[in-house]
Amino acid sequence: MQFTVDGTALTLKFSHCTVAGWTGRNKAAIQHHIDELAAIGVTPPSSVPLYYRVASGILTGENRIEVVGPGTSGEIEPFLVAHDGTMYIGLASDHTDRDLEAHSVALSKQACLKPVAATLWRFDEVAGHLDQLEMRSWIREGNSDEWVLYQDGLVAAIRPLSDLIDGSKFVAAATDGKAAGMLCGTLGVVSGGVRPARAFKMELRDPVLNRVIAHEYDIIELPVIS
Repeated sequence: MQFTVDGTALTLKFSHCTVAGWTGRNKAAIQHHIDELAAIGVTPPSSVPLYYRVASGILTGENRIEVVGPGTSGEIEPFLVAHDGTMYIGLASDHTDRDLEAHSVALSKQACLKPVAATLWRFDEVAGHLDQLEMRSWIREGNSDEWVLYQDGLVAAIRPLSDLIDGSKFVAAATDGKAAGMLCGTLGVVSGGVRPARAFKMELRDPVLNRVIAHEYDIIELPVIS
């Protein structure tokens, strides 16, 4: 995959990818997200957080993905990358098949591509103000071209990233020049509940260093053939 770091191109080949789930820092906030998903049939987790190993090939930098059926949706998440002894932070969407999630969260994590923004920041540049990083996502629904605010909050709402790094041990998987990545959990929906859309837009804003990582993608629905 092709990335840009401080204006310099960086090509990474991923050999490991983890999706961290149920990572809310505030118990009420994580319960809110659990309740959101329970409302669409998802069984509550056995413990929190959980680390789901997924195929590294599902990471994509493309601006469109194809999904089977109408029951999928995106989630904005910090994206950590380990490569050659350096840690980076970026932005990804844990796009998930909600119909399959009601049967198995682990399987649902594997069912859809995970769109990733093309910009990375060096982790040490933001480590001192991680909690101030702002996360927002928008969706386009139906035939409307209007972007509707979907998620809005701070990285502070997520369990400290250092805890997730230690708990997942994903850094140790970055060997032989290959990269390892981890999606780090999401925010609750602003209003209207978890739902599908035809396009998803997301941004990670650093108010201290005044910069933004952004990405958007279209969701192409393939027919369900039975």
